[in-house]
Amino acid sequence: MTEEPRRRGRPARRAADARGGARERILQAARTEFAERGYDRTTMRGIARAAGVDAALVHHYFGTKDEVFAAAIELSFEPAMVVPQILGQGAEGVGERLARFFIGVWENPATRAPLLAVIRSALTHEAAAAVLRGFVLRRLLERVAAGLEVPEPRLRAELAASHMVGVAVLRYVLRVEPLASADPEEIVRLVAPSLQRYLTAADAAGEAAADLPGGQGPAGGGADPGPGGADPGPGGADPGPGGAGGGPGGA
Repeated sequence: MTEEPRRRGRPARRAADARGGARERILQAARTEFAERGYDRTTMRGIARAAGVDAALVHHYFGTKDEVFAAAIELSFEPAMVVPQILGQGAEGVGERLARFFIGVWENPATRAPLLAVIRSALTHEAAAAVLRGFVLRRLLERVAAGLEVPEPRLRAELAASHMVGVAVLRYVLRVEPLASADPEEIVRLVAPSLQRYLTAADAAGEAAADLPGGQGPAGGGADPGPGGADPGPGGADPGPGGAGGGPGGA
């Protein structure tokens, strides 16, 4: 009886499963590789080598590097579990719950490493930027905003994301002091009110303007016309040099 020749291509799922959690090992190896090497220098062969599997098995489960990158990051957020927890108690306190979750993910070394890879790579690689948009924005924050049933949920999600990603870059990537050494509870306390406004206020754009320095809102819309105070322009109360007569010689 002749032995049937071995078929080339993707390994059978049965063989992959027999290796004892191969998919999970690949994901853990991918998180480490992306965190240590960044998106650009990480390869599918390198992930396979770190996981102790054949490179074909990595392609079998995830297809491309972009896909394994996205799957590795999803482990940090688990949006299917997180969104109900954040929304579970309604609109009241949602800013604090979101801030606490976000800071908690970054404070955990196991989940922080792949997120650092995303943040560092997103500025120069579209695939990493797509992952950041897909998981942090669309699959997490947009779902939270939509669940609150408020106007402009996408704008609100983007405002919240801009605030939290900014905190992450300064604290965990650039390590700017005193933010880098601040107590996580203090950061939650200070960030939560802004997130609450972004996600629940009647006018999302107006609440975003309220967070500008001085709370003056967009240019032209506040009470401060600029240097010099109340300057009505030509024809007004300030005739320029020469006093009240408006020209040389006075009145």
